[in-house]
Amino acid sequence: MITLEEALSMGINAPKAHQRVIAKLTTRLMNLYEQKRISLEPLPKTMLDESQTSPTPDLSLYDNQNAQTPVIIEVAHSDGVKNDLKKIRRLIEETEYGIVEGFVYDYKKNEWRKHKKGIGDIHDKPSFCDILNLDFSTLLER
Repeated sequence: MITLEEALSMGINAPKAHQRVIAKLTTRLMNLYEQKRISLEPLPKTMLDESQTSPTPDLSLYDNQNAQTPVIIEVAHSDGVKNDLKKIRRLIEETEYGIVEGFVYDYKKNEWRKHKKGIGDIHDKPSFCDILNLDFSTLLER
């Protein structure tokens, strides 16, 4: 049985604007992955642990070679940013999923937040993924 907190962390937030951002990020990251310009495969709403009920970030960047998910992205409306940031902090610092960097994108304000394992919240260039050497904000331009 899962707890209420676990159920809420797996909840669905699917307004059209939210889904457009996820689709755009997934498509553009998948193009980079297929071109072998990034090493992590983008997977939307994918379980972190397929052996049991587990959280499903909006977008996971999966390392097929090491069977790890080092990067996750949550897409949020301004009202949900605090809860999503709390969620990624917990997933990074309190679980063994192998997540190193977590991002929250506020699609209403066009703002990024970042949390990095062992360091905490990153305020300088919060859309920049160190693992991929890629600024996620460039994927949402146009």
